[in-house]
Parts: sequence; C-alpha cells; structure tokens
Amino acid sequence: MEDPRIRQIKIKTGAVKRIAKETLVYGKEAEEQRLKVQKYKDENREEHETRKQEEVLQESLMMVPDCQRR
Repeated sequence: MEDPRIRQIKIKTGAVKRIAKETLVYGKEAEEQRLKVQKYKDENREEHETRKQEEVLQESLMMVPDCQRR
C-alpha cells in the first residue's frame, strides 16, 4: 500500500504541472488573440466584431496572472 504522504505529493505535483501548462496555454492564446485583433483593425472590420475580440483578449490576459498566483 502506498504511503499517504507520497499520494498527496503526487496530487500536488499534478496540480502544479496543470497550472503551469494552463499559464503557457493562456499566454499563447493571448498572443494569438492580440494578432487577431490587429488583423481585424487592419481590415477595418465592424466595430462590434473588433470590440468583441478585444474583450476575448482581455479575458485571456486576466487568466495569466490568475494562473501565476495559484
């Protein structure tokens, strides 16, 4: 039978790995979204579409510090 302390360490290690992966994914997503917003602005898309994409960008940017804090 496995020691409960080792089990807890494995669980916590898994959580740290997942959060680190989330941080990277949100960072990549934010960069992709930043490029998409710039593309929308360059193409002079409708203001509503551009504004919605900027909102999505802001949500992605907010998630990076949240993941780092956890």
